[in-house]
Amino acid sequence: MAAAAAAPQRRRSGGPRGARPAMAGGKCRMKMFKFAVVLFFAILATSTCKWDRCLEGGTHKHRPSPEPDIHECTLYSESSCCYANFTEQLAHSPVIQVSNSYWNRCGILSKSCEDYMKKIECFYRCSPHAAHWINPNNTAGIEFVPLCQNFCDDWYEACKKDSTCIRNWMTDWEWDENGVNQCKNECIPYNKVYANGTDMCQSMWGNSLKVSESYCLCLQMNEKDAVAIKYLTSKSSEESSSVGSSEERACRRKLQKAELLTEEEGVEIEVFEIL
Repeated sequence: MAAAAAAPQRRRSGGPRGARPAMAGGKCRMKMFKFAVVLFFAILATSTCKWDRCLEGGTHKHRPSPEPDIHECTLYSESSCCYANFTEQLAHSPVIQVSNSYWNRCGILSKSCEDYMKKIECFYRCSPHAAHWINPNNTAGIEFVPLCQNFCDDWYEACKKDSTCIRNWMTDWEWDENGVNQCKNECIPYNKVYANGTDMCQSMWGNSLKVSESYCLCLQMNEKDAVAIKYLTSKSSEESSSVGSSEERACRRKLQKAELLTEEEGVEIEVFEIL
C-alpha cells in the first residue's frame, strides 16, 4: 500500500516538473516568432523606404504625397515630391524664372524648347522616382538618369534654333551677389553648342542624365514611364540592364501591350505603384 500510494505522488510531483520544458519551449518559440516578425518589418522598411523618399533639395518634400491642385507637372500629381505652389512658376508660358535661375538670358525660349525644359524640371523637382538616381555626393542632385534616345533627339530638335550662353547649366553660369545666374559668354544657337541629342542630354546637366542603350528601360518624361519605372527600380534591372536582358524583353512586351490598349481602346497606360 505504501508503495502503491507513493507511485501516484511521484506522478503528481512529476507533472509540473515535466511541464517546465514545454513552457520554456513555448516561450522560446514565441520569442523567435516575435523576432521573425520584427526582422520581417525591418527588411520591408529597408526595401520600401529606399524609394519612398524625395531628393533633398530646397523645394523638395521629405516624402512624396498627392498634389491634386498641381499647376504643372501633372504627371506626378498622384505622388509628388514638389508642392503645388512651386509649379506655379512653370504653369505660364513663357517661363522666365524658376527659383533663382533665369531661363531667358539669351532671349525667350521657343514654346517647343520650353516644353522639354519643363519636363526635365518637373522630373527633378516632382518625380517620386528621382531619388532612385540620387547623387551620393550631393543628395539634392541626381546622376545618370537613363533617358530614351528618341527623347533626347526630339529635345535637341525642339531647342536647336534657340540660343544659350552655356554648355553645362550646373557649372557654367556666373552667379552675381544676389545669387542670380548671369552669362559669362555670348549667346549662340544650341546646335552650335551641342553636336546632337546625345551630346545635349549628357552635357547640359553634367552627369545628371545619360542616354540609355535600351529602347524600353529608359524615361521619356510621359505616361509611358510608368512601364519603364517598374523594371528600372528593380534590383535585377540594376544588375542587368542590357538591351537583351530579360527585363528589357519584359518591359517591351508590357509597353507594347499598353500602347496597343491606348491606341485601340483609348485605355490609359497602367500606372504601377512602386513599393
